Amino acid sequence: MFSYYIEYSANGKNFKTSSGKNAHFEIISCFKDGRFTADIKTFCKIEFKKFQVLFPYRFHKNQYVFINGYQSWTESREYSVNEKMSDFSRIKEMIVKSPFNSKSGMGRAGDVFFCHYPRKKGVFYSYSYGYVRENDKIDLFASLSERSGYTIVRFHAKKSQVTAEKDFDGVVFNGTARLMDFVHLCGEYETTFDKWFAFMNIKSRLTEKKCGYTTWYNYYRNINESIVSRDLESLSKLPEKVDVFQIDDGYQKSIGDWLHTDESKFSGGMKKIADEIHKKNMLAGLWLAPFAASKDSFIYKQHKDWLIRDEKGNFYPAGANWGGFYAIDFYNEEAAEYIKTVFKTILNEWGYDMVKLDFLYAACVMPVHNKSRGQIMCEAMDFIRECVGDKLVLGCGVPLMPCFGKVDFCRIGADVALDWKYNKFAIREDVSIPTTVNCSVFSRHLDKRAFLNDPDVFLLRDDNINLDFSRRKLLAQINSIFGSLLFVSDNVSQYSKEQIKVFSETVKKSDIRVLKAEYCSKNIIYTEYLLNGEKKTLVFNYKKGKKLSVSEL
Repeated sequence: MFSYYIEYSANGKNFKTSSGKNAHFEIISCFKDGRFTADIKTFCKIEFKKFQVLFPYRFHKNQYVFINGYQSWTESREYSVNEKMSDFSRIKEMIVKSPFNSKSGMGRAGDVFFCHYPRKKGVFYSYSYGYVRENDKIDLFASLSERSGYTIVRFHAKKSQVTAEKDFDGVVFNGTARLMDFVHLCGEYETTFDKWFAFMNIKSRLTEKKCGYTTWYNYYRNINESIVSRDLESLSKLPEKVDVFQIDDGYQKSIGDWLHTDESKFSGGMKKIADEIHKKNMLAGLWLAPFAASKDSFIYKQHKDWLIRDEKGNFYPAGANWGGFYAIDFYNEEAAEYIKTVFKTILNEWGYDMVKLDFLYAACVMPVHNKSRGQIMCEAMDFIRECVGDKLVLGCGVPLMPCFGKVDFCRIGADVALDWKYNKFAIREDVSIPTTVNCSVFSRHLDKRAFLNDPDVFLLRDDNINLDFSRRKLLAQINSIFGSLLFVSDNVSQYSKEQIKVFSETVKKSDIRVLKAEYCSKNIIYTEYLLNGEKKTLVFNYKKGKKLSVSEL
Protein backbone atom coordinates (compact mmCIF):
# COMPACT_ATOMS: atom_id res chain seq x y z
CA MET A 1 0.00 0.00 0.00
CA PHE A 2 2.79 2.45 0.94
CA SER A 3 6.28 2.47 2.42
CA TYR A 4 8.77 5.00 3.77
CA TYR A 5 12.26 6.06 2.86
CA ILE A 6 13.71 8.41 5.47
CA GLU A 7 17.10 10.00 5.99
CA TYR A 8 17.53 12.02 9.16
CA SER A 9 19.97 13.15 11.83
CA ALA A 10 19.63 12.80 15.60
CA ASN A 11 22.12 13.34 18.40
CA GLY A 12 24.78 14.37 15.91
CA LYS A 13 24.53 11.18 13.81
CA ASN A 14 22.95 10.41 10.42
CA PHE A 15 20.51 7.57 9.86
CA LYS A 16 18.53 5.89 7.07
CA THR A 17 15.37 3.90 7.61
CA SER A 18 12.28 2.51 5.90
CA SER A 19 10.44 2.23 9.19
CA GLY A 20 8.10 4.75 10.77
CA LYS A 21 9.15 3.85 14.28
CA ASN A 22 12.51 3.71 16.07
CA ALA A 23 14.30 5.01 19.16
CA HIS A 24 14.21 8.61 17.86
CA PHE A 25 10.64 9.03 16.61
CA GLU A 26 7.33 7.39 15.88
CA ILE A 27 5.18 8.21 12.84
CA ILE A 28 1.45 7.56 13.12
CA SER A 29 0.10 7.14 9.61
CA CYS A 30 -3.29 6.45 8.11
CA PHE A 31 -4.18 5.57 4.52
CA LYS A 32 -7.93 5.35 3.95
CA ASP A 33 -10.12 6.02 0.91
CA GLY A 34 -7.16 7.51 -0.93
CA ARG A 35 -6.16 9.92 1.85
CA PHE A 36 -2.79 9.57 3.56
CA THR A 37 -1.85 11.36 6.77
CA ALA A 38 1.36 11.15 8.79
CA ASP A 39 1.93 12.60 12.27
CA ILE A 40 5.20 12.43 14.17
CA LYS A 41 6.12 12.12 17.82
CA THR A 42 9.82 12.62 18.49
CA PHE A 43 11.87 11.36 21.45
CA CYS A 44 14.74 13.76 20.76
CA LYS A 45 15.54 16.57 18.34
CA ILE A 46 15.68 15.32 14.75
CA GLU A 47 16.23 16.84 11.30
CA PHE A 48 14.94 15.13 8.15
CA LYS A 49 17.37 15.05 5.24
CA LYS A 50 14.81 13.18 3.15
CA PHE A 51 11.24 12.18 3.93
CA GLN A 52 9.49 10.11 1.25
CA VAL A 53 6.31 8.08 1.17
CA LEU A 54 6.32 5.56 -1.68
CA PHE A 55 3.14 4.37 -3.39
CA PRO A 56 3.09 1.58 -6.02
CA TYR A 57 1.56 2.64 -9.33
CA ARG A 58 1.51 0.92 -12.73
CA PHE A 59 2.21 3.22 -15.68
CA HIS A 60 1.17 2.60 -19.32
CA LYS A 61 2.86 3.87 -22.47
CA ASN A 62 -0.18 5.88 -23.63
CA GLN A 63 -0.35 7.96 -20.44
CA TYR A 64 0.68 11.57 -19.80
CA VAL A 65 2.11 13.05 -16.62
CA PHE A 66 1.35 16.63 -15.53
CA ILE A 67 4.02 18.41 -13.52
CA ASN A 68 3.41 21.65 -11.64
CA GLY A 69 6.56 23.82 -11.55
CA TYR A 70 8.06 25.29 -8.40
CA GLN A 71 6.46 28.70 -8.81
CA SER A 72 4.27 30.59 -11.24
CA TRP A 73 7.06 31.32 -13.76
CA THR A 74 8.28 27.70 -13.89
CA GLU A 75 7.09 25.60 -16.80
CA SER A 76 4.08 23.45 -15.93
CA ARG A 77 2.76 21.00 -18.49
CA GLU A 78 2.05 17.42 -19.47
CA TYR A 79 4.74 15.00 -20.59
CA SER A 80 4.44 11.68 -22.37
CA VAL A 81 5.19 8.95 -19.83
CA ASN A 82 8.31 7.95 -21.83
CA GLU A 83 9.53 11.53 -22.24
CA LYS A 84 12.33 13.35 -20.41
CA MET A 85 11.68 16.58 -18.51
CA SER A 86 12.69 19.80 -20.29
CA ASP A 87 16.28 20.78 -20.94
CA PHE A 88 17.76 21.82 -17.61
CA SER A 89 21.17 20.30 -18.33
CA ARG A 90 23.96 19.62 -15.85
CA ILE A 91 25.98 22.38 -17.53
CA LYS A 92 23.20 24.92 -16.92
CA GLU A 93 22.89 23.74 -13.33
CA MET A 94 26.65 24.12 -12.79
CA ILE A 95 26.56 27.66 -14.24
CA VAL A 96 23.64 28.72 -12.04
CA LYS A 97 25.29 27.23 -8.95
CA SER A 98 28.74 28.71 -9.67
CA PRO A 99 30.14 30.93 -6.87
CA PHE A 100 29.71 34.09 -8.96
CA ASN A 101 26.08 33.43 -9.82
CA SER A 102 25.19 32.25 -6.31
CA LYS A 103 26.28 35.67 -5.05
CA SER A 104 24.35 37.48 -7.79
CA GLY A 105 21.08 35.73 -6.93
CA MET A 106 20.67 34.09 -10.34
CA GLY A 107 18.53 30.96 -10.12
CA ARG A 108 17.04 31.79 -6.73
CA ALA A 109 13.61 32.17 -8.31
CA GLY A 110 13.66 28.43 -8.89
CA ASP A 111 14.44 25.29 -6.91
CA VAL A 112 17.89 24.52 -8.29
CA PHE A 113 19.58 25.10 -4.92
CA PHE A 114 17.45 22.70 -2.94
CA CYS A 115 15.75 20.11 -5.18
CA HIS A 116 17.16 17.24 -7.23
CA TYR A 117 16.28 17.56 -10.93
CA PRO A 118 15.71 14.26 -12.82
CA ARG A 119 17.34 13.72 -16.22
CA LYS A 120 16.14 10.25 -17.17
CA LYS A 121 13.20 9.35 -19.38
CA GLY A 122 10.05 8.50 -17.50
CA VAL A 123 11.07 10.34 -14.32
CA PHE A 124 9.23 13.54 -13.36
CA TYR A 125 8.68 15.73 -10.32
CA SER A 126 5.97 18.21 -9.46
CA TYR A 127 5.18 20.65 -6.65
CA SER A 128 2.13 20.19 -4.40
CA TYR A 129 0.25 18.05 -6.91
CA GLY A 130 0.52 16.21 -10.20
CA TYR A 131 -1.47 13.72 -12.19
CA VAL A 132 -1.28 10.82 -14.61
CA ARG A 133 -3.77 11.12 -17.47
CA GLU A 134 -5.12 8.50 -19.84
CA ASN A 135 -7.69 9.93 -22.26
CA ASP A 136 -10.09 11.99 -20.09
CA LYS A 137 -9.38 10.13 -16.84
CA ILE A 138 -6.73 11.17 -14.34
CA ASP A 139 -5.04 9.85 -11.22
CA LEU A 140 -4.41 12.96 -9.13
CA PHE A 141 -1.74 12.84 -6.43
CA ALA A 142 -2.06 15.99 -4.34
CA SER A 143 -1.18 17.61 -1.05
CA LEU A 144 -3.99 18.91 1.10
CA SER A 145 -1.69 21.34 2.92
CA GLU A 146 1.79 22.77 2.41
CA ARG A 147 1.97 24.29 5.89
CA SER A 148 4.47 21.71 7.13
CA GLY A 149 6.60 21.98 3.99
CA TYR A 150 6.39 21.76 0.21
CA THR A 151 5.22 18.41 -1.14
CA ILE A 152 7.26 17.19 -4.10
CA VAL A 153 5.44 14.50 -6.06
CA ARG A 154 7.80 12.27 -8.04
CA PHE A 155 6.67 9.91 -10.82
CA HIS A 156 8.96 6.94 -11.65
CA ALA A 157 7.56 5.08 -14.66
CA LYS A 158 10.23 2.34 -14.74
CA LYS A 159 10.02 1.76 -10.98
CA SER A 160 6.18 1.69 -11.14
CA GLN A 161 6.14 4.14 -8.28
CA VAL A 162 4.80 7.53 -7.20
CA THR A 163 6.45 9.20 -4.21
CA ALA A 164 5.35 12.08 -2.01
CA GLU A 165 8.41 13.84 -0.62
CA LYS A 166 8.41 16.71 1.88
CA ASP A 167 10.87 19.62 1.92
CA PHE A 168 11.74 19.87 5.64
CA ASP A 169 15.04 21.64 5.04
CA GLY A 170 15.93 23.92 7.98
CA VAL A 171 13.43 22.43 10.44
CA VAL A 172 14.28 20.72 13.72
CA PHE A 173 11.42 18.55 14.98
CA ASN A 174 10.98 18.20 18.72
CA GLY A 175 7.60 16.99 19.92
CA THR A 176 4.49 16.28 17.85
CA ALA A 177 3.62 17.61 14.40
CA ARG A 178 1.61 16.87 11.26
CA LEU A 179 4.10 15.87 8.55
CA MET A 180 1.87 15.13 5.59
CA ASP A 181 -1.74 15.26 4.43
CA PHE A 182 -2.00 13.79 0.96
CA VAL A 183 -4.68 12.40 -1.31
CA HIS A 184 -4.92 10.12 -4.36
CA LEU A 185 -8.09 10.78 -6.37
CA CYS A 186 -9.23 9.12 -9.58
CA GLY A 187 -11.80 10.04 -12.19
CA GLU A 188 -12.75 12.41 -14.98
CA TYR A 189 -10.51 15.48 -15.28
CA GLU A 190 -12.88 18.23 -14.15
CA THR A 191 -14.72 16.30 -11.44
CA THR A 192 -11.46 15.04 -9.93
CA PHE A 193 -10.18 18.60 -9.51
CA ASP A 194 -13.55 19.54 -8.02
CA LYS A 195 -13.08 16.76 -5.44
CA TRP A 196 -9.58 17.96 -4.54
CA PHE A 197 -10.72 21.52 -3.91
CA ALA A 198 -13.71 20.24 -1.95
CA PHE A 199 -11.28 18.25 0.25
CA MET A 200 -9.34 21.47 0.91
CA ASN A 201 -12.52 23.55 1.31
CA ILE A 202 -11.04 26.20 -0.98
CA LYS A 203 -12.98 28.37 -3.41
CA SER A 204 -11.88 31.07 -5.81
CA ARG A 205 -12.54 34.55 -4.45
CA LEU A 206 -13.76 35.73 -7.89
CA THR A 207 -15.43 33.90 -10.77
CA GLU A 208 -15.96 36.56 -13.45
CA LYS A 209 -13.28 37.40 -16.00
CA LYS A 210 -11.67 40.82 -16.01
CA CYS A 211 -9.66 42.66 -18.62
CA GLY A 212 -7.14 45.40 -18.19
CA TYR A 213 -3.92 47.14 -19.03
CA THR A 214 -0.40 47.22 -17.62
CA THR A 215 2.41 49.63 -18.41
CA TRP A 216 5.15 46.99 -18.22
CA TYR A 217 5.43 45.21 -21.58
CA ASN A 218 5.68 48.36 -23.67
CA TYR A 219 7.62 50.81 -21.51
CA TYR A 220 9.06 48.61 -18.76
CA ARG A 221 10.54 51.01 -16.15
CA ASN A 222 10.45 54.00 -18.52
CA ILE A 223 7.03 55.25 -17.49
CA ASN A 224 5.80 58.70 -16.51
CA GLU A 225 2.64 60.69 -15.90
CA SER A 226 2.13 61.72 -19.53
CA ILE A 227 2.41 58.13 -20.85
CA VAL A 228 -0.07 56.92 -18.23
CA SER A 229 -2.54 59.75 -18.96
CA ARG A 230 -2.33 59.20 -22.72
CA ASP A 231 -2.87 55.43 -22.54
CA LEU A 232 -5.63 55.82 -19.96
CA GLU A 233 -7.50 58.22 -22.24
CA SER A 234 -7.22 55.96 -25.30
CA LEU A 235 -8.26 52.84 -23.37
CA SER A 236 -11.39 54.61 -22.11
CA LYS A 237 -12.51 55.09 -25.74
CA LEU A 238 -12.39 51.42 -26.72
CA PRO A 239 -15.76 49.74 -27.47
CA GLU A 240 -15.20 47.11 -24.75
CA LYS A 241 -14.98 48.34 -21.17
CA VAL A 242 -11.53 47.99 -19.58
CA ASP A 243 -11.80 46.88 -15.94
CA VAL A 244 -8.30 47.55 -14.55
CA PHE A 245 -5.53 50.03 -15.33
CA GLN A 246 -2.29 48.94 -13.66
CA ILE A 247 0.91 50.93 -13.08
CA ASP A 248 3.90 48.60 -13.08
CA ASP A 249 7.53 48.89 -11.97
CA GLY A 250 9.16 52.29 -12.46
CA TYR A 251 7.03 54.70 -10.40
CA GLN A 252 9.09 54.24 -7.20
CA LYS A 253 12.61 55.44 -6.47
CA SER A 254 13.95 52.00 -5.51
CA ILE A 255 12.79 48.42 -5.00
CA GLY A 256 11.52 48.45 -1.42
CA ASP A 257 10.95 52.21 -1.29
CA TRP A 258 7.30 51.90 -2.29
CA LEU A 259 6.17 55.12 -0.64
CA HIS A 260 8.95 57.20 -2.20
CA THR A 261 7.65 58.11 -5.66
CA ASP A 262 10.07 59.12 -8.38
CA GLU A 263 8.95 62.75 -8.68
CA SER A 264 10.78 63.23 -11.98
CA LYS A 265 8.25 60.78 -13.49
CA PHE A 266 5.15 61.36 -11.33
CA SER A 267 5.34 64.88 -9.96
CA GLY A 268 1.68 64.83 -8.93
CA GLY A 269 2.09 61.68 -6.84
CA MET A 270 0.41 58.31 -7.10
CA LYS A 271 -2.91 59.30 -5.54
CA LYS A 272 -3.48 61.69 -8.44
CA ILE A 273 -2.99 58.80 -10.89
CA ALA A 274 -5.47 56.61 -9.00
CA ASP A 275 -8.02 59.44 -9.06
CA GLU A 276 -7.56 59.84 -12.84
CA ILE A 277 -8.10 56.11 -13.35
CA HIS A 278 -11.28 56.18 -11.28
CA LYS A 279 -12.63 59.08 -13.35
CA LYS A 280 -12.42 56.77 -16.37
CA ASN A 281 -14.51 54.17 -14.50
CA MET A 282 -11.65 51.68 -14.12
CA LEU A 283 -10.08 49.99 -11.11
CA ALA A 284 -6.63 51.33 -10.25
CA GLY A 285 -3.84 48.76 -9.91
CA LEU A 286 -0.28 49.19 -8.67
CA TRP A 287 2.71 46.85 -8.87
CA LEU A 288 5.10 46.16 -6.00
CA ALA A 289 7.36 43.41 -4.66
CA PRO A 290 6.62 43.54 -0.92
CA PHE A 291 9.34 41.13 0.20
CA ALA A 292 12.15 42.59 -1.97
CA ALA A 293 14.72 45.32 -1.29
CA SER A 294 17.47 46.42 -3.69
CA LYS A 295 20.89 47.67 -2.66
CA ASP A 296 19.94 51.31 -3.31
CA SER A 297 16.81 51.15 -1.11
CA PHE A 298 16.47 52.86 2.26
CA ILE A 299 15.80 49.40 3.71
CA TYR A 300 19.26 48.15 2.72
CA LYS A 301 20.90 51.40 3.82
CA GLN A 302 19.08 51.91 7.12
CA HIS A 303 17.41 48.62 8.13
CA LYS A 304 19.74 45.77 7.28
CA ASP A 305 18.34 43.91 10.29
CA TRP A 306 15.12 43.47 8.28
CA LEU A 307 16.86 41.34 5.66
CA ILE A 308 17.25 37.56 5.55
CA ARG A 309 20.77 36.25 6.13
CA ASP A 310 22.27 32.80 5.67
CA GLU A 311 23.64 30.59 8.43
CA LYS A 312 26.98 32.43 8.26
CA GLY A 313 25.31 35.80 8.76
CA ASN A 314 25.77 36.92 5.15
CA PHE A 315 23.01 38.65 3.20
CA TYR A 316 21.29 36.08 0.99
CA PRO A 317 20.56 37.34 -2.55
CA ALA A 318 16.98 36.52 -3.54
CA GLY A 319 17.36 37.30 -7.25
CA ALA A 320 19.49 39.00 -9.88
CA ASN A 321 16.93 41.61 -10.98
CA TRP A 322 17.75 45.31 -10.46
CA GLY A 323 21.42 44.43 -10.03
CA GLY A 324 20.55 41.96 -7.26
CA PHE A 325 18.06 42.22 -4.41
CA TYR A 326 17.52 40.80 -0.95
CA ALA A 327 14.50 39.33 0.82
CA ILE A 328 12.74 41.05 3.70
CA ASP A 329 12.08 38.91 6.75
CA PHE A 330 8.39 39.63 7.38
CA TYR A 331 8.65 37.89 10.78
CA ASN A 332 10.69 40.90 11.92
CA GLU A 333 8.17 43.11 13.71
CA GLU A 334 9.51 46.40 12.37
CA ALA A 335 9.67 45.03 8.82
CA ALA A 336 6.10 43.71 9.11
CA GLU A 337 4.88 47.10 10.34
CA TYR A 338 6.58 48.79 7.40
CA ILE A 339 4.90 46.41 4.91
CA LYS A 340 1.52 46.98 6.59
CA THR A 341 2.04 50.75 6.32
CA VAL A 342 2.87 50.40 2.62
CA PHE A 343 -0.40 48.58 1.92
CA LYS A 344 -2.42 50.91 4.12
CA THR A 345 -1.04 53.92 2.25
CA ILE A 346 -1.42 52.48 -1.26
CA LEU A 347 -4.89 51.04 -0.75
CA ASN A 348 -6.53 53.45 1.69
CA GLU A 349 -4.76 56.80 1.26
CA TRP A 350 -3.78 56.67 -2.42
CA GLY A 351 -6.97 54.76 -3.27
CA TYR A 352 -5.72 51.82 -5.35
CA ASP A 353 -8.13 48.94 -5.76
CA MET A 354 -5.69 46.18 -6.73
CA VAL A 355 -2.06 45.38 -6.06
CA LYS A 356 0.05 43.19 -8.31
CA LEU A 357 2.48 41.52 -5.91
CA ASP A 358 5.58 40.20 -7.63
CA PHE A 359 8.67 38.18 -6.66
CA LEU A 360 6.69 36.75 -3.76
CA TYR A 361 8.90 33.63 -3.69
CA ALA A 362 11.51 35.86 -1.97
CA ALA A 363 9.66 35.39 1.32
CA CYS A 364 10.70 31.71 1.38
CA VAL A 365 13.96 31.91 -0.55
CA MET A 366 15.58 30.08 2.35
CA PRO A 367 14.21 28.43 5.52
CA VAL A 368 14.40 30.63 8.63
CA HIS A 369 13.14 30.59 12.24
CA ASN A 370 12.89 26.78 12.26
CA LYS A 371 10.24 26.99 9.52
CA SER A 372 10.27 25.20 6.17
CA ARG A 373 9.99 27.04 2.86
CA GLY A 374 6.41 25.84 2.44
CA GLN A 375 5.35 26.96 5.91
CA ILE A 376 6.94 30.38 5.36
CA MET A 377 5.20 30.86 2.01
CA CYS A 378 1.82 29.87 3.43
CA GLU A 379 2.26 32.27 6.34
CA ALA A 380 3.49 34.99 3.96
CA MET A 381 0.26 34.72 1.96
CA ASP A 382 -1.78 34.81 5.19
CA PHE A 383 0.12 37.99 6.07
CA ILE A 384 -0.53 39.51 2.63
CA ARG A 385 -4.26 38.89 2.83
CA GLU A 386 -4.32 40.37 6.33
CA CYS A 387 -2.58 43.50 4.99
CA VAL A 388 -4.84 44.04 1.97
CA GLY A 389 -8.18 43.12 3.52
CA ASP A 390 -10.84 42.86 0.82
CA LYS A 391 -8.86 44.66 -1.91
CA LEU A 392 -7.83 42.74 -5.03
CA VAL A 393 -4.51 40.88 -5.25
CA LEU A 394 -2.73 39.63 -8.35
CA GLY A 395 -0.01 37.21 -7.28
CA CYS A 396 3.11 36.67 -9.38
CA GLY A 397 6.45 34.93 -9.04
CA VAL A 398 5.02 32.75 -6.30
CA PRO A 399 4.58 29.03 -5.50
CA LEU A 400 0.98 28.36 -6.40
CA MET A 401 -0.63 26.25 -3.69
CA PRO A 402 0.01 28.74 -0.84
CA CYS A 403 -1.97 31.22 -3.00
CA PHE A 404 -5.08 29.04 -3.26
CA GLY A 405 -8.01 31.08 -1.98
CA LYS A 406 -5.68 33.89 -0.86
CA VAL A 407 -5.27 35.89 -4.08
CA ASP A 408 -7.93 36.97 -6.55
CA PHE A 409 -5.76 36.50 -9.64
CA CYS A 410 -2.51 34.61 -10.07
CA ARG A 411 0.04 34.35 -12.84
CA ILE A 412 0.31 30.76 -14.00
CA GLY A 413 3.22 31.08 -16.45
CA ALA A 414 6.43 32.87 -17.34
CA ASP A 415 6.61 36.50 -18.43
CA VAL A 416 5.69 37.05 -22.08
CA ALA A 417 8.59 37.98 -24.36
CA LEU A 418 8.43 40.32 -27.34
CA ASP A 419 9.25 37.42 -29.67
CA TRP A 420 8.08 33.80 -29.97
CA LYS A 421 11.25 31.81 -29.40
CA TYR A 422 11.97 28.67 -27.43
CA ASN A 423 15.35 29.04 -25.74
CA LYS A 424 16.60 25.62 -24.61
CA PHE A 425 19.59 27.28 -22.92
CA ALA A 426 17.43 29.36 -20.56
CA ILE A 427 16.65 28.64 -16.91
CA ARG A 428 13.21 27.20 -16.15
CA GLU A 429 11.78 30.55 -14.98
CA ASP A 430 12.99 32.58 -17.97
CA VAL A 431 10.86 35.00 -20.01
CA SER A 432 9.22 32.90 -22.76
CA ILE A 433 5.99 32.82 -24.74
CA PRO A 434 6.24 29.04 -25.41
CA THR A 435 6.62 28.38 -21.67
CA THR A 436 3.72 30.58 -20.62
CA VAL A 437 1.46 29.16 -23.36
CA ASN A 438 2.09 25.63 -22.06
CA CYS A 439 1.28 26.79 -18.54
CA SER A 440 -1.91 28.50 -19.72
CA VAL A 441 -3.14 25.32 -21.38
CA PHE A 442 -2.15 22.74 -18.80
CA SER A 443 -2.83 24.71 -15.59
CA ARG A 444 -6.38 25.52 -16.68
CA HIS A 445 -7.78 23.37 -13.85
CA LEU A 446 -6.79 26.09 -11.33
CA ASP A 447 -8.94 28.74 -12.98
CA LYS A 448 -12.04 29.62 -10.94
CA ARG A 449 -11.07 26.96 -8.37
CA ALA A 450 -7.95 28.41 -6.74
CA PHE A 451 -8.15 31.94 -8.21
CA LEU A 452 -8.62 33.49 -11.64
CA ASN A 453 -5.76 32.47 -13.94
CA ASP A 454 -3.52 35.22 -15.31
CA PRO A 455 -1.82 33.95 -18.49
CA ASP A 456 0.10 37.25 -18.75
CA VAL A 457 -0.45 39.83 -21.47
CA PHE A 458 -1.40 39.59 -25.11
CA LEU A 459 0.12 42.24 -27.40
CA LEU A 460 -1.48 43.56 -30.60
CA ARG A 461 0.63 46.66 -31.33
CA ASP A 462 2.81 47.01 -34.45
CA ASP A 463 5.84 48.72 -32.91
CA ASN A 464 8.31 47.55 -30.23
CA ILE A 465 7.54 43.88 -30.89
CA ASN A 466 9.02 41.01 -32.90
CA LEU A 467 5.83 39.07 -33.58
CA ASP A 468 3.95 39.07 -36.85
CA PHE A 469 0.24 39.75 -36.53
CA SER A 470 -0.75 36.08 -36.89
CA ARG A 471 1.27 35.22 -33.78
CA ARG A 472 -0.12 38.20 -31.89
CA LYS A 473 -3.65 37.05 -32.70
CA LEU A 474 -2.83 33.46 -31.71
CA LEU A 475 -1.53 34.54 -28.30
CA ALA A 476 -4.66 36.63 -27.78
CA GLN A 477 -6.88 33.68 -28.67
CA ILE A 478 -5.01 31.31 -26.33
CA ASN A 479 -5.30 33.82 -23.48
CA SER A 480 -8.99 34.31 -24.17
CA ILE A 481 -9.70 30.56 -24.04
CA PHE A 482 -7.55 29.68 -21.04
CA GLY A 483 -7.26 32.90 -19.03
CA SER A 484 -9.54 34.93 -16.81
CA LEU A 485 -7.40 38.05 -16.44
CA LEU A 486 -6.80 39.46 -19.91
CA PHE A 487 -4.27 42.28 -19.91
CA VAL A 488 -2.83 44.24 -22.81
CA SER A 489 0.20 46.54 -22.71
CA ASP A 490 -0.18 48.68 -25.83
CA ASN A 491 -0.73 52.27 -26.77
CA VAL A 492 -4.19 51.46 -28.13
CA SER A 493 -4.56 54.92 -29.71
CA GLN A 494 -2.42 53.50 -32.52
CA TYR A 495 -4.67 50.46 -33.09
CA SER A 496 -6.15 49.86 -36.52
CA LYS A 497 -9.78 48.80 -36.93
CA GLU A 498 -8.63 45.18 -37.14
CA GLN A 499 -6.61 45.46 -33.95
CA ILE A 500 -9.58 46.99 -32.12
CA LYS A 501 -11.74 44.13 -33.40
CA VAL A 502 -9.27 41.48 -32.14
CA PHE A 503 -8.99 43.26 -28.79
CA SER A 504 -12.78 43.31 -28.39
CA GLU A 505 -13.10 39.63 -29.33
CA THR A 506 -10.35 38.69 -26.88
CA VAL A 507 -11.65 40.48 -23.79
CA LYS A 508 -15.38 40.02 -24.41
CA LYS A 509 -16.88 38.18 -21.43
CA SER A 510 -17.97 35.16 -23.45
CA ASP A 511 -18.96 31.80 -21.99
CA ILE A 512 -15.95 29.57 -22.72
CA ARG A 513 -15.59 25.98 -21.51
CA VAL A 514 -12.59 23.85 -22.47
CA LEU A 515 -13.53 20.28 -23.34
CA LYS A 516 -10.10 18.93 -24.25
CA ALA A 517 -6.55 20.26 -24.48
CA GLU A 518 -3.65 17.93 -25.12
CA TYR A 519 -0.63 17.23 -27.30
CA CYS A 520 -1.62 15.44 -30.50
CA SER A 521 2.01 15.22 -31.70
CA LYS A 522 5.33 16.75 -30.73
CA ASN A 523 4.90 20.48 -30.02
CA ILE A 524 1.31 20.46 -31.38
CA ILE A 525 -1.53 21.26 -28.96
CA TYR A 526 -5.09 20.33 -29.91
CA THR A 527 -7.95 22.08 -28.10
CA GLU A 528 -11.70 21.61 -28.19
CA TYR A 529 -13.88 24.17 -26.42
CA LEU A 530 -17.37 25.61 -26.30
CA LEU A 531 -17.76 29.30 -27.12
CA ASN A 532 -21.24 30.43 -26.04
CA GLY A 533 -22.40 26.85 -26.55
CA GLU A 534 -20.84 26.42 -30.00
CA LYS A 535 -18.08 23.81 -30.36
CA LYS A 536 -14.73 25.18 -31.59
CA THR A 537 -11.22 23.83 -32.12
CA LEU A 538 -7.79 25.43 -31.88
CA VAL A 539 -4.65 23.65 -33.07
CA PHE A 540 -1.21 25.23 -32.87
CA ASN A 541 2.52 24.58 -32.63
CA TYR A 542 3.43 26.06 -29.26
CA LYS A 543 7.18 26.30 -29.98
CA LYS A 544 6.80 28.08 -33.33
CA GLY A 545 3.63 30.03 -32.58
CA LYS A 546 1.93 28.68 -35.69
CA LYS A 547 -1.80 28.12 -35.92
CA LEU A 548 -2.85 24.99 -37.82
CA SER A 549 -6.06 23.63 -39.24
CA VAL A 550 -7.43 20.24 -38.22
CA SER A 551 -6.78 18.99 -41.75
CA GLU A 552 -3.04 19.67 -41.28
CA LEU A 553 -2.75 17.16 -38.43
